[in-house]
Amino acid sequence: MKLNPVALKEWASVIDVLAEGDQILVMRKGGIEEETRRFELKSRSFYLFPTYEHQRTHLVKDPYQSFVERSLAEYDAGAELVKLTAYAEAVDDLEVRDHEQLELLYPYHMWTGNLAEERLRWKAKEPLHVLLLRVYKLEEPAQIKALPEYGGCRSWIELPSLPDGAGLSPVLSEESFEEQRRRIKSILGQ
Repeated sequence: MKLNPVALKEWASVIDVLAEGDQILVMRKGGIEEETRRFELKSRSFYLFPTYEHQRTHLVKDPYQSFVERSLAEYDAGAELVKLTAYAEAVDDLEVRDHEQLELLYPYHMWTGNLAEERLRWKAKEPLHVLLLRVYKLEEPAQIKALPEYGGCRSWIELPSLPDGAGLSPVLSEESFEEQRRRIKSILGQ
């Protein structure tokens, strides 16, 4: 698979949960610094770029708090390199517009109901994008320079050219991924 030199920024703890196969979805509205002020799926496949600024243990369900604690303990704000460990394909971009739909998704993600609801209410006229991701672990993590332009509240960043041929291992079997995908789409009436 040819890997795109683009990355979706996501909490480091969420990337870890995705890489464990414990969830297949992420939620997006778009960052404050987005060009269009709303989320757009700029690429169907991308690296997952770890962020740390907004993660807090009280924002995730109890079973996932250790993921946040571990990622914060490992975080080095002055690090010159960022380690990319996962790659994803956005198989679906579903739109959630109301509280009832959001409640149906509660068993399928790590966030507290309060955080999920807050994401839905922010920019209330815009839908909450629920991306269903087929996630792959990189057999050899990619190390890239931590550049200032990677900061800020935006969803997407362009990466330097990365070496081709990175081995990828799917986190879930095709059958397991499709079963979770089918369940999520079914509860949303898709």
